Amino acid sequence: MSTPPRISIVIPVYNEERILRTAIVDLRERLAPLGWTYEIILAENGSKDRTVTLGEELAAEMPGEVKIISMGEPNYGRALKEGILLARGEIVICEEIDLCDTDFHRRAVEILETGEADLVIGSKLASGSEDERPVFRHVASIAYSSMLRILLGFRGTDTHGLKAFRRSALLDVVTACLVDKDVFASELVIRADRGGVRTREIPVKIKEKRPPSINLWKRVPNVLKSVAKLTYAIRVRG
Repeated sequence: MSTPPRISIVIPVYNEERILRTAIVDLRERLAPLGWTYEIILAENGSKDRTVTLGEELAAEMPGEVKIISMGEPNYGRALKEGILLARGEIVICEEIDLCDTDFHRRAVEILETGEADLVIGSKLASGSEDERPVFRHVASIAYSSMLRILLGFRGTDTHGLKAFRRSALLDVVTACLVDKDVFASELVIRADRGGVRTREIPVKIKEKRPPSINLWKRVPNVLKSVAKLTYAIRVRG
């Protein structure tokens, strides 16, 4: 077996044929000056376009750097969890294909390497952040984080989006997570916080390359159901 890379970058993808190749080629170019050994894991989940085919082409063209797994169903949380479990790097970065923020990568890895934290969250709601998404999406993020604070005692500002962590420090937390779909990322962060994992938020600039692949309003009912399941899982089951 080949030597594990230093860093694993896990990117859930769903119906991303328009930007997948461009985003990965650009990401590799911006990672090059950092001098890291890394792998990019494309965690595909239920795409109905050519995302899987394009991902397989990228993996064939860039062996050792790009790989793709497929869930066969639209399930962001399951894809992210499976990607993390497959990751071989000691540092795992959870990315979004429409962001690929190497500035966050660099800052987060520096924090992890100093031992200041074991989990770094790129918050679009923290002081100093810049959220250039439509206003209604920014407001929805605020409302969602507020709901997590009320129901689950969440102490941060954001659970979704960019994250970086030491795999050894978070693997048990990842394995313990019970909720998938859109709320897996929230369970991961909340369980880490409740478990005493040293966590730090840093502000990020969010400027998406395309509109969301799934309509926000269509996601709301499932998100509310998943939050209720998460509340039960953490408050009752522990």
